[in-house]
Amino acid sequence: MSGLRQEIAAFMENKQSRASEARQMAALQIACHFDLAEALNAEPGVRARIVLRLERMIERERQRGMRKHWSYDLNRHIALKQALDSLRPAVPGVAATKCTAERIRRSIKRKRRPQAPLKTIGERLPQL
Repeated sequence: MSGLRQEIAAFMENKQSRASEARQMAALQIACHFDLAEALNAEPGVRARIVLRLERMIERERQRGMRKHWSYDLNRHIALKQALDSLRPAVPGVAATKCTAERIRRSIKRKRRPQAPLKTIGERLPQL
């Protein structure tokens, strides 16, 4: 009887993982226009570019959510994150470090406006 329960548990776990993979594949196909199965079998350089692209898409989705934009979709956000987790290597290695380093390097290169100084610096605030 315990063998049957183990088979049922294994079947349900397999079913859930396949459903999760299907959601991820659909989300990536719709949002990013590439196939998750091909991305998993891609060369490390191509895979690193895909990971960078996914990180940027997740960042955009997060910004939409913070701004309460009408096109924000929590399910898409979750699916993109799960796909990114599946594409990242299980053991932290060169690919994950390279992607993060490249993203940081790109963000440093961006030109940003300097912030205006605060008017209250050096001045006393009026007392009530």
